[in-house]
Amino acid sequence: MIDDLLPELTITDPDVLRSYAHDEAEWAPYALPAALVRPRGAEDVQAVVRHCIKHRIPLVTRGAGTGLSGGANAVEGCVLLAMDQLNRIIEIDPVERLAVVEPGVVNDDLRAAAARQNLWYPPDPASSPWSTIGGNVATNAGGVCCVKYGVTRDYVLGMQIVTGTGEIVRLGRRTAKGVAGYDLAGLMVGSEGTLGVITEITVRLRAKRAPERTVAAYFSSITAAGEAAAAVIAAGVVPSALELVDKHCLKAVDAWKNMGLSAEAEVVLLGRTDTADDAEAATMLACFEQAGATWAAMSTDEAEADALFAARRLAYPALERLGPVLTEDVCVPTGKIAEMLGRIEAAAVRHDTVIANIAHIGDGNLHPLLITPTDDDTAKARAQAAFEDIIADALALGGTVTGEHGVGLLKRPGLVKELSPAVLDLHRAVKNALDPHGILNPGKVFGDP
Repeated sequence: MIDDLLPELTITDPDVLRSYAHDEAEWAPYALPAALVRPRGAEDVQAVVRHCIKHRIPLVTRGAGTGLSGGANAVEGCVLLAMDQLNRIIEIDPVERLAVVEPGVVNDDLRAAAARQNLWYPPDPASSPWSTIGGNVATNAGGVCCVKYGVTRDYVLGMQIVTGTGEIVRLGRRTAKGVAGYDLAGLMVGSEGTLGVITEITVRLRAKRAPERTVAAYFSSITAAGEAAAAVIAAGVVPSALELVDKHCLKAVDAWKNMGLSAEAEVVLLGRTDTADDAEAATMLACFEQAGATWAAMSTDEAEADALFAARRLAYPALERLGPVLTEDVCVPTGKIAEMLGRIEAAAVRHDTVIANIAHIGDGNLHPLLITPTDDDTAKARAQAAFEDIIADALALGGTVTGEHGVGLLKRPGLVKELSPAVLDLHRAVKNALDPHGILNPGKVFGDP
């Protein structure tokens, strides 16, 4: 059933298929797709969708494969739609402050193009040098600066999609305001390829922002760092970044990149402000000191500050070098950050599992990284139990199972615990309405575990 599927764009070589078959989610299941298609435009995507409808073939859309929930993993017998050739920045409009891009545009490439016109695209996941705007939209990605500037959904104005019935349609708008009809473009953000295939995206841009000031602090415990972060928010400061990196992560990055990072602290907090004066930075520094920082200072060395934030971004790939890493993505209310961090520590002890911690701590989005030795099934089982305990603890504290990585495959059991049966039914009704043939990324998000 794939013989007539755009032969010039279709790949069936098993070695190539294996290289595209899964994202970066450790332990999420995947299968070898029947074929890989790399479309060059919306019409190619439409042809693939219509072919899959006709033959009832599952269709899984993939960006750069940097996801951490299994949302882009191939399912048995599927056509895998890789969007990497749709990588044009179609337009940057400095008057309207917007950009129109294809889904395969790399996040950092859009940011660099905007900067050349004194504009800024804020969403900046740690994977921004590699992840694509389409993938960011599919998971509603956040990042370091989202504590102040919001997540991907806050910047998506509109898009072109191919629907689950094979039609090419435009959703959303280019204007600053608009309430004509339901927000269908917003509905697509975070839908993980289950409601349509995005072929073009219009995003809001901001004016280039002022230089940032960096405040760094060391803490002897992760809960003290959590209390410091909560104090910053309670003081009314809205930092442009507030990140946590623990000793496990710093050591792993230093061993890999030899960056000369300090190992004097159990936990480092990195804060930034982009206001016109030092007042917010001074308040942040005071909050760190009052929460028991063993060392805290406002950085006067921009290169040193940038190195610490680079280490934050490199933490996940650095830890991967030590063994399989199962990544959590829970988010809790800011007032519960310290308690949640304490519960993560307790889960590590209870299940004899090494858990490193990085976090967008300013908005309560925590990323515990559970590390296991290679080919150790007993350790894997312990880590999985800790993973489930962390989800349960986040929900018990009024949080959510995923802040920005998406549900994919790994968080489906947690989603069922978070949402009531009636709400799950509402979601499934939307899915059935927009994907009546059930071909779009089946089994993901609301599929049966």
